[in-house]
Amino acid sequence: MRDASPAKIYALHIGVVALLFVLNFVLPDYHQGLFARIMALAVFAMGYNLLFGYVGLLSLGHAMFFSAGLYGAGLTVYHLGWGVPEAFAAGIACGALLALVIGLLALRTSGVAFMIVTMMFAQVFYLLILYFAGWTGGDQGLVIQQAARTFNLGGASLDLTNPTVRYMSALALFSIVLIATLATVRSRFGRVLVAIRENEERTKMLGYDTVANKLAAVVLSGTICAASGAAYALLFGYIGSSFASVQYSILPLLWVLLGGAATTLGPLIGTLFMYYVTDITSGFTSAYLLIVGVALILLVLFFPKGILGSIRQRWLGWLP
Repeated sequence: MRDASPAKIYALHIGVVALLFVLNFVLPDYHQGLFARIMALAVFAMGYNLLFGYVGLLSLGHAMFFSAGLYGAGLTVYHLGWGVPEAFAAGIACGALLALVIGLLALRTSGVAFMIVTMMFAQVFYLLILYFAGWTGGDQGLVIQQAARTFNLGGASLDLTNPTVRYMSALALFSIVLIATLATVRSRFGRVLVAIRENEERTKMLGYDTVANKLAAVVLSGTICAASGAAYALLFGYIGSSFASVQYSILPLLWVLLGGAATTLGPLIGTLFMYYVTDITSGFTSAYLLIVGVALILLVLFFPKGILGSIRQRWLGWLP
């Protein structure tokens, strides 16, 4: 990969954030709401990409980290009456703690075994949500009322049910995670993660503690996913068990593969592509999943490394 100046790379990412900021003022109401949802879920994909793209660990359990943030924030608001900032922090803390515990256990395995173990833990988490339906709402879920999604910031009252406030809140979270992820993967720690992905045994021989670095990556990945889940609960006012299902562990993998694994902007592109292809085709036919499947096959054939990954490989080798 041809290197580029840090200024050029950061300018690209700030430009993407600026574009998303401008879109808030030009998008129709429907697409404004859709973009807010896409940005919140792109954070989920970025968290997944950190572990899968940069460390090479395939997980099918990231829905539990997303749901830990979702329920950590949602239940504290719904049952305990916590404010939005406190609930958001609680959601992140739940995801980080869960990621630490799961990382300590799952990293005793590797390869396919790691994938299976994470999927099993996620399924246990999903069943626990259903078992404690009296608190979690089970299959039906819980709706967070508008009054509980309003908070004061610097003397101003912010209502997360307001489309503009919701969009800007999603953009703020997305921007922070995007720049933080970029800084992480370009740091010494990020380089070590890539080295582990390419050749873990050689990385050990160079004196690096690969287990500790992988555990740090799992915790950071889970924390980012939890932040996405907490934001989703507070921005859209709903928590439900479907967010903890295996499907929600497969979706970020799909988004990352579509956009380009081990690329910082790939998760956004993959999430955006998948959402709009599904949204557009579902307006024409009930068999929209067939069309989506064909589109995905064509994309894999012509962009085998994902959209941004293939662009980087063929034309813009400096892309991070």
